[in-house]
Amino acid sequence: MGLEIENLKLQFGGIVALNGVSFKADDGELVAIVGPNGAGKTALLNCINGVYRPTAGHIRLDGRDLTTVPVDKIALAGVGRAFQHGEMFPHMTVTENLMVGRHLRMKSGIFASALYFGRARREEMEERKTIERIIDFFELYRYRDTLTGDLPYGVQKMVGVARALALEPKLLLLDEPSTGLMREEKENFARYLLRIRHEMKVAIIWVEHDMQMVTDLADRIVVLNYGEVIADGVPDVVRRIPKVIEAYLGAD
Repeated sequence: MGLEIENLKLQFGGIVALNGVSFKADDGELVAIVGPNGAGKTALLNCINGVYRPTAGHIRLDGRDLTTVPVDKIALAGVGRAFQHGEMFPHMTVTENLMVGRHLRMKSGIFASALYFGRARREEMEERKTIERIIDFFELYRYRDTLTGDLPYGVQKMVGVARALALEPKLLLLDEPSTGLMREEKENFARYLLRIRHEMKVAIIWVEHDMQMVTDLADRIVVLNYGEVIADGVPDVVRRIPKVIEAYLGAD
């Protein structure tokens, strides 16, 4: 069923960050959210994963209204997010960071986990198998025991996406993942993004400034400007809409 955003509004006092935003993202669909600085792109992601509570409207994932789900339960509801700057635990290894992404799936009590016996031991062994599959998917073998703080910036970004997927979400939120990457790193990221879409079949909401990447990879583009949707459609059509050109380049 995927994600459905219906008439979403977000207001901080007299400032309107989102004003009647509506769009959909089906399972396995890659939807890019673009727009000039201050358009409301990150505010939209923050509403979807519960950081902000919208003033009005609905956010539904597979028919479930996320606007009523407590923020600490959003991840279990099926939402994974990779942040613009990675937000890794720098003094933990890649494997340990990915295990953090699995902790909500673990059901052992504190006592059993602390002593590492019985169900807790069996559960962690199973979760490590899942993590090894994620490491294999992203080809992170050589980094599995490396502290994330010692990784190249591009690899840190990839680990951030891997951790978001470790929870096996229904919806993946990507907040400008290509920012700061070199050309080769962007091409590598694009390859994994296509694999995620085709092999994992999750809905992907991708906030991005690189319009060339967006045009090449996205199934659809949603353009925000001053908190409102001014275009929603396939890349070849959206990039030729006068309102979109004006929002990015300014009127003559």
